[in-house]
Amino acid sequence: MNDRNRYPPGWDLDRVRRLIQHYESQSDEEAIAEDEAAFEDPTITAMDIPTELVPTVRSLLAELPD
Repeated sequence: MNDRNRYPPGWDLDRVRRLIQHYESQSDEEAIAEDEAAFEDPTITAMDIPTELVPTVRSLLAELPD
């Protein structure tokens, strides 16, 4: 199989498949619990961004150093 996708550093096709499998095998209750836990984590920030600004925000984030 010739995988022509580009992945972020540390990612590959196998990791993407494992991630997909994780989310596809979750029950609704597990998915909700995971989402709720993320909002309770003080090290994570969630923001509402107007849809028309998303490309600009992505571009700005891509310019940040690693």
